[in-house]
Amino acid sequence: MSNTSENIQATLQQALDLGLNKEEFGKIKNILGRNPNFTELSIFSVMWSEHCSYKNSIKWLKTLPRDGDQMLVKAGEENAGLVDLGDDLACAFKIESHNHPSAIEPYQGAATGVGGINRDIFTMGARPIAQLNSLRFGSPDHHNTRNLIKGVVRGIGDYGNSFGVPVVGGEVYFDESYNINPLVNAFSAGIMKKDRFISAISKGVGNSVFIVGSSTGKDGIHGAAFASKDITDDSADDLPAVQVGDPFQEKLLLEASMELSKHNYIIGMQDMGAAGIVCSSSEMSAAGNCGMKINLDLVPKRQNDMKDWEILLSESQERMLVVVKKGHEDNVKDIFDKWDLNCVQIGEVTGDGILQYFMNNKLVAEIPADVLVLGGGAPVYERDYKEPDYFKDLQKFNIDFIEEPTNYKEIAEKLTSSLNLCSRNWVYDQYDSMVGTINMSTNSPSDSAIVNLKGTEKSLFMTVDCNSKYVHADPKIGAMIAVSEAARNIVCSGGKPLAITNCLNFGNPYNPEVYWQFVNVIKGMKEACEKFNTPVTGGNVSFYNQTASNNSEVPVFPTPTIGMIGLGDKKNIMSLHFKGKSDLIYLIGKTRNDIGSSEYLHSSHNIRLSSVPYFNLEEEYMVQTIISDLIKNNLIQSAHDISEGGLFINLLESSMSLNLGFDITTSSELRKDAFLFGESQSRIVVSVSEIHEDKFLDFMKKNNSNFSLLGHVTKGEIRIDDEVFGDIDKYKSIYNTSFSKFIDS
Repeated sequence: MSNTSENIQATLQQALDLGLNKEEFGKIKNILGRNPNFTELSIFSVMWSEHCSYKNSIKWLKTLPRDGDQMLVKAGEENAGLVDLGDDLACAFKIESHNHPSAIEPYQGAATGVGGINRDIFTMGARPIAQLNSLRFGSPDHHNTRNLIKGVVRGIGDYGNSFGVPVVGGEVYFDESYNINPLVNAFSAGIMKKDRFISAISKGVGNSVFIVGSSTGKDGIHGAAFASKDITDDSADDLPAVQVGDPFQEKLLLEASMELSKHNYIIGMQDMGAAGIVCSSSEMSAAGNCGMKINLDLVPKRQNDMKDWEILLSESQERMLVVVKKGHEDNVKDIFDKWDLNCVQIGEVTGDGILQYFMNNKLVAEIPADVLVLGGGAPVYERDYKEPDYFKDLQKFNIDFIEEPTNYKEIAEKLTSSLNLCSRNWVYDQYDSMVGTINMSTNSPSDSAIVNLKGTEKSLFMTVDCNSKYVHADPKIGAMIAVSEAARNIVCSGGKPLAITNCLNFGNPYNPEVYWQFVNVIKGMKEACEKFNTPVTGGNVSFYNQTASNNSEVPVFPTPTIGMIGLGDKKNIMSLHFKGKSDLIYLIGKTRNDIGSSEYLHSSHNIRLSSVPYFNLEEEYMVQTIISDLIKNNLIQSAHDISEGGLFINLLESSMSLNLGFDITTSSELRKDAFLFGESQSRIVVSVSEIHEDKFLDFMKKNNSNFSLLGHVTKGEIRIDDEVFGDIDKYKSIYNTSFSKFIDS
């Protein structure tokens, strides 16, 4: 290209500074048939970053099950997954990370994470109806943990509340591996009529290309590359890479998009998230086998003297790229004018597959669209991996070396106050959970969030789940547990699992031990998703989650957060709380003599790392099948899965809603601490009314199911093996106040 604004050739050192390697720089020169200029090099650096290209993960991601009758779009081909709900409705849903921005600037990092995931949903034509989030912070004793929590929670709350979409659930956990690098994973789900789907595609030579929404500024430049770097002591210097959000502007953009979806004015639309104009123009063009000519002078800007590469790479929020059918430009402008939003034509579709960006009447960059994107010319790597030494060491854990407690009441109270087990109401009270009046689980808690599909007899179920301690102990089994627990939560609530999205958080992929964790997580997810018929609709891979300091890297625990949706009849909704005194308490599944990776082992014996708890996928599937049938046959009053904290915390959570208690007997065949506090999987506690007991027993015996009677519900007293542990009021107070006391201390 002879008429570029900058004919100065980019150098290898510039490529290295932008996160590319020597081989990639050579590949760029071969693709272009010349040296790139700095603008072109910047474009390649963001589009070939891990965040955009998945170059270190796509080989393994492609092994996940991605097909099913419920799938309406192919995994990864649109802004979010899209699943058929029947009744001419579809659900768009996705989860993504905003880890590094939140580590550096917790408020805006978390806020723009919420904004970005909601834009992915409504850009497809779906109205967001519910949000969840999965948050991981460092040790409670770490000097920065409280500040990070406060900033992240306020950012999520302020943006989500202003935008008007309820936060209906989530999870918050603490571990020292997240001391510097927290994880902020945001999930959003939206509902749409199937015929209003908007694709992220460009086609039709001569069709107009518009930028809509907010003006473009210098915030977020090289944000995608920033997300593909280590967190270091100097990461605060990258603060300009953190975007700044405006939820009120996003609300206007939502309503304009919803109005646009009712008409046949456009070809496609895509959110401008990572890599801004570059990403949306290249991905849309590659999807439609076309090109674009873009005039950067026409882009609405909120800062003067922006360079061409700054405009192209800006990740300013609340913007989208829209390809408009020729002749409908004024129709589209009218809609965005109505909502007082920018709507400016900045280019047109071409048929040559080439992206051309102009500024000041000069061609500043010229690149084939296909070479920039995943599945096109972006590099694909298979990294070396090896089993870490720690893995075999953890398998040697033996419960017999752990001394049994002498004071179980003391242990019970301590667990109830654990920040990984107690109520996170301090967090959730800052989120509006009732806006839109669709939340069906706030006043009647269930294992998953439940929202009302108005105008139908159906409800949508959703959950986010992962126990990273389990995954670290055994990545394959831990990932299987994460998928299974998500399915278990939906089944216990009365739904049928449909599909998943995932946010895969790991350390540096160039570390063979980290990559071994990643590979085995994929293998575990694949096996579990196939078992539950929950295809993967898409998601996000977030590498480089670690602390780099003093020439060492400390990765976070591998954290494959599973976002799952399910569908069910409203009449079959099941809550987790006990309903009345004298109801019988049964355990479905089998308890093992197992305390591996339990919160009890960590908090009471100071053993943070140990073997993964017992898990068998076939057992899990059978238990879930039984629970689903029990609910459909109206044979149980409540259902609540046993997870972190074991049986005791399960029973406590089931008791608190109506201030009831429980009287149970432990098994003489097992250690008492394993029975009460162990976290062996595939176990669900149900309550049964006395009048339904015979039918319940007949059903269980007919199905040859593993179950046992634990005891019965009381008026409020907690009794175990005839020992009084206290009243529910005491434990409820501990459970509900521990988190706020920690924050305020």
